[in-house]
Amino acid sequence: MHPGTNGFVRVASVEDVQRTGRLVVAIAGHTLLLIDENDTIYAVDNRCPHMGFPLHKGTVNNCILTCDWHYARFDLMSGGTFDSWADDLPAFPVQIRDQEVWVDLAVHADPLTHHRQRLQDGLKHTIPLVIGKSVIALLKQENHITEAFRMGLDFGVSYRQGGWDTGLTIHTCMMNLLPYLEAEDKPRAIYHGLAAVARDTSNQPPRFPIQPLPGSNNPAKIPILQNWFRQFVEVRDAEGAERCLASAIRAGASQTQLAQMLFTVVTDHRYIDVGHPLDFTNKALEALDATDWQNAELVLTSLVSGYTGATRMEEARSWRYPVDLVAILQQAFEALPVALAEGSHQRGMSSDRDQLMAILLGDDAQAIADALLTALRQGCSEVELAGIVTYAAALRIAQFSTNNDFNDWDSAHHTFTFANAVHQGMRRVASPELLRGVFDAAMSVYLDRFLNVPAARLPKPDKTVENPVVLLQELPELLDRQQQVNQVGELVGRYLYSGGNPERLLALLGKLLLREDRQFHVIQEVEAAFRQYSHLGQSTAGINILVAASRYLAAHTPTMRSQEQTYQIAYRLHRGDRLFEDAR
Repeated sequence: MHPGTNGFVRVASVEDVQRTGRLVVAIAGHTLLLIDENDTIYAVDNRCPHMGFPLHKGTVNNCILTCDWHYARFDLMSGGTFDSWADDLPAFPVQIRDQEVWVDLAVHADPLTHHRQRLQDGLKHTIPLVIGKSVIALLKQENHITEAFRMGLDFGVSYRQGGWDTGLTIHTCMMNLLPYLEAEDKPRAIYHGLAAVARDTSNQPPRFPIQPLPGSNNPAKIPILQNWFRQFVEVRDAEGAERCLASAIRAGASQTQLAQMLFTVVTDHRYIDVGHPLDFTNKALEALDATDWQNAELVLTSLVSGYTGATRMEEARSWRYPVDLVAILQQAFEALPVALAEGSHQRGMSSDRDQLMAILLGDDAQAIADALLTALRQGCSEVELAGIVTYAAALRIAQFSTNNDFNDWDSAHHTFTFANAVHQGMRRVASPELLRGVFDAAMSVYLDRFLNVPAARLPKPDKTVENPVVLLQELPELLDRQQQVNQVGELVGRYLYSGGNPERLLALLGKLLLREDRQFHVIQEVEAAFRQYSHLGQSTAGINILVAASRYLAAHTPTMRSQEQTYQIAYRLHRGDRLFEDAR
């Protein structure tokens, strides 16, 4: 190596390159491919940027270098690719000095700008490998995590006509999981979220948001806009509802007012679309929290079509027969104002949680509604009551009988994630309107009661395990096999009861989740359980929450794991590994 000026170094003689037409040179950490084409020498990286195949095995024709592995094509002069899935090839300026080849190895482009653009390309064209490579590069710096998340959020709400759906929910779940994950798994989580957004928007028409009403910058109009919004959702008028919501945002409605607007309409009817719209609402608000409420108008209005088009459980046979749950709830809602008023004078007094839990898990719907009202009268807060009902929903999964049909897992799952969303929403804005969601969740817990016949056994305190770390080492192998639901739940319970480190368990469960192919319900389940555990801590309830999540994960693993393979290729390329060293 002979250093020169301005980044140029001598790499070979012109004669050496012309003798064979191409020459591979290792220099200063680079493996260069020198190509003599039409009496001009070009220098490019020898690794195909797609998957790392050595380009000296490729074909050159008319100044286009083609990788013979997947046929990615590159302009020799600039390195630019003609195939968006391949990425541009690093090309280096060449000078000929006294029949010697000098190459400029200095970096002239802004890598961050490049990786941002490539992330956009990956999202637009649904290319997981490009998304993975871009995310890994961007997240080398901690402050780019939020930027990558925001890019996916903005893309998802702009390029799906139907608005917010599973992709953006997965994306937000992954952002919420970051505090529980090991550092090496954080880029992997963001990759999963962004890939989900890309797939959800693939081949979808873009969304064209409806503009606010004229003169919408008047805060005095917020109350009437809230009222109109509710009326339009009631009659399933998506266009009118969206315009009211956009107008309220432009008028300066606070974050609390907006959350109140959304949680009100999503609980005006019973358990709409088995809880998805409410969970999506909570996730949209959490996504905005993560981005300092940037682009709130586009994000929140993406929810509206989910409200107006939702199935309402008043229309469902299971909520009407043989017991009219809707009538029971309507009567309970009429009693809510008085119950809340009475309870406000007794806040802080302890309530009999065990007795309430027994009723919630029982088979008397009227008794459940009455018990919830009694708890409120006795001083139980809205947030506390939401948490109790969420725990009851989790127990349906922790005690789910594997004798049930496999699809029955989803019935219990929907109840739990809905209840969790109500609980998280209640922590944001405790309102009588959202409180109806607690009662809805309780009725869904009631409807799921047959899924615990016979009930799976909950793990019990066990001090006989001397080294709980050994148990944790067994978990990945168990999740490599099917039908290990009870074994996994028992292992998680024994590990925690024997003094195992909860943070290590959470990190491992997150890692094992991320090695699987993307499954919407499983991701929802694990994220909700982690959030609930963060509130309950190392208590019996907290342990049972993680038992429930691990059982659900075990029921849905293993998968093909193609996403993990793609991510590993992206990671190894970023690290500079030679993926095809033996290629001749």
